[in-house]
Amino acid sequence: MKRESPISAVPLASEVQAGNAPLTGVRVLDLSAYIAGPYGCTLLADQGADVIKIEPPTGDNLRKYPSTLADESRAFLGVNRGKRGLVLDLKQPAALAVLRRLVESADVLVHNFRPSVPARLGIAYEQLREVNPRLIYCAVTGYGETGPNKDKAGYDQVLQTMTGMCAMQGKTDGPPEILYGSVVDYYAASLVAAGVSSALFARERSGQGQYVGVSLLRSALAMQSARLIWADDEPRDVGRDMRSGGITGIHPTREGYLYISANTPHFWRALCEKTGLAALAADTRYDSVRKRADHRDDIVPQLHAALQAHSAREWETIFGDAVPCAAARTVEDMFDDPQVEAEAMMQHYTYPGAGGDRGYRGFRQPIKFVAPGETSPAAVAAAPRAAPAFGQHSDEVLRDAGLSDDDITALRVTQAVQ
Repeated sequence: MKRESPISAVPLASEVQAGNAPLTGVRVLDLSAYIAGPYGCTLLADQGADVIKIEPPTGDNLRKYPSTLADESRAFLGVNRGKRGLVLDLKQPAALAVLRRLVESADVLVHNFRPSVPARLGIAYEQLREVNPRLIYCAVTGYGETGPNKDKAGYDQVLQTMTGMCAMQGKTDGPPEILYGSVVDYYAASLVAAGVSSALFARERSGQGQYVGVSLLRSALAMQSARLIWADDEPRDVGRDMRSGGITGIHPTREGYLYISANTPHFWRALCEKTGLAALAADTRYDSVRKRADHRDDIVPQLHAALQAHSAREWETIFGDAVPCAAARTVEDMFDDPQVEAEAMMQHYTYPGAGGDRGYRGFRQPIKFVAPGETSPAAVAAAPRAAPAFGQHSDEVLRDAGLSDDDITALRVTQAVQ
C-alpha cells in the first residue's frame, strides 16, 4: 500500500524531462555500480527515461578507475551519460526514507547488490513492492538468485573465464585469453534494458510491476548460444570454434591490417577477382568455407602476397561493396569517421568539474527512433545530458520529491544526503 505523506507527491517523469522518445514519462532509480547495471540504465535514458543515479557516500567505484582524463574516470563518463545524480547513505534511516519516497512514483529500480544485501538495506523487492506495486524491480547479479554461487561477487572477466569464453579465445594449445572491453557487462546491460522494457509493456496490460533478474552468468552463456549445443552422442571434446579457418580474418597489407569476410560464394569470388587470384575461385578444391579452411596453408600465403600491393585503406576502396572488409582503426578514428558523423553517433557534452565546465565528445543513443509523420530521429531524441558529477543533482531531485530546503539541509547535516 502506498505510504501516506504530508509532503506533495513526486512529479511524473514527464514533468521533468520533456520529449517524444519512447520512454519519456518513465522514471528509473539506478542504484547500480560499475558497468552492467549502470549502462543498462543509460540505454533506458537514451530512449527518454528520466534516470536518477543514486550513489553511496563512497561513490560508484567506477569513478575511481584509472583514467588519463583529469578529475574524472573516462569509463564513468561513458557508462553513465544521460542521468541525474543523487548521493544517499542508505545505511541511515533518513536516507532510506528518501529512497522509499522516490520509489512511490518511480517506474523502475535497478541495483546490482548480491542477493543477501537488499533485505538488510530495506530495499528488497518484497519490501519496495509494498511501497509501489507498479514498480519494475531489476536486480543484476553475478550468478543469479539461487545456487551455491549466488552470494559471490561476479565480474565480467571472472565470468568470461568461468564460462569458457577465454579458453575459446585463446590460440590452439595456448593459454586462455581475456576478451577486453567488458563484453559480458555490456551484453548484460542490453538484457537489463530489454527486460525492463518488456516488464513495462506487461505492466500496461496487468497494472502490476514485477521482478526482473539479469545475471552475468546468464549473459555470458547467452552470448555463446551458437556454441552451447551438445548432441546426445557427441564426445566432450567436440569442436565448437565458430571461426572460418583463416581466410576470413585480419590480414597484413602493405600498410596496416585489413579484416576480410569472404564466407559466401559471392564474396569469395569477388575477393579472388579483385586481388588477382581468380584461379583460386575457379578451383573446386576451394569452393566451400570448409574446404578453404582445410587448405588455408595453400591459400593464405597467396592472399598475403597479393595484399602487399596496397595499404589497408586502399583495399577498402578497391573492394568497395564487393567484399566486406575494414581497415584496422583506433578508437580515436571513430570520433571523426564519416559514417559515424552521418549517423550522428557522437555528441558534445558539458561536464562540471574543477575550475568550471569542461567539454568532451562521447557516444549517444545507440537506437534510432523516428516518430510517425517525421523524417528525422531528431524529433524524438531526448536532450543529451552528460554523466552526473558526484551528487550534482541531489538538491534538484530532493526538491522534485517535495522536500523543503530545511529538509534538505537537515539531511546534509547528518550526511544522509550529499
